[in-house]
Amino acid sequence: MHKTLITAAAVLLLTGLTACSNSKTSAPADNTAKPAAASTPVTASTSFTRIAAKVTTAKLADVVTAANDGNHLLGRPNQYTSKVDFTDSRIKASDVAGTAKGDVDRGGSVEVFGNSEDAQTRAKYIQTVTKSMPALSEYDYVDGTVLVRVSHYLTPQQAAAYKTAANGLS
Repeated sequence: MHKTLITAAAVLLLTGLTACSNSKTSAPADNTAKPAAASTPVTASTSFTRIAAKVTTAKLADVVTAANDGNHLLGRPNQYTSKVDFTDSRIKASDVAGTAKGDVDRGGSVEVFGNSEDAQTRAKYIQTVTKSMPALSEYDYVDGTVLVRVSHYLTPQQAAAYKTAANGLS
């Protein structure tokens, strides 16, 4: 009886180990399972590339780094993790004369955050600050972790193209 229990336990142990070591999973009979696509991380650069494909008047002006970030927010707690600035050829040079390179007035910027709450908080902050100063106003569109900031020199219809392009970025 003792030998039978030991043999049975050994068989169960080997069967369990064999099942655990088999890392293959069987596909459904109809072979509809597809491997997961490798997703590209959401960054300001990848987001802008997608936007510029839809808004052809947008051109990359600058990739913001910690060294050239005029706001000194890149990588700071609850702030953007990446940022790019862009121009829009529909904005007259005379309207933005005297503005600094990278100013939202020249076209806009794309800021990406670690979570959607931080992106929403930043957009609300900008709107609060600029609400009483029309010269600083801008269009702000949030899609998940991405905030797209667009110059007030564009008409509402022109700016809406950025809103449409921003849908589904993150």
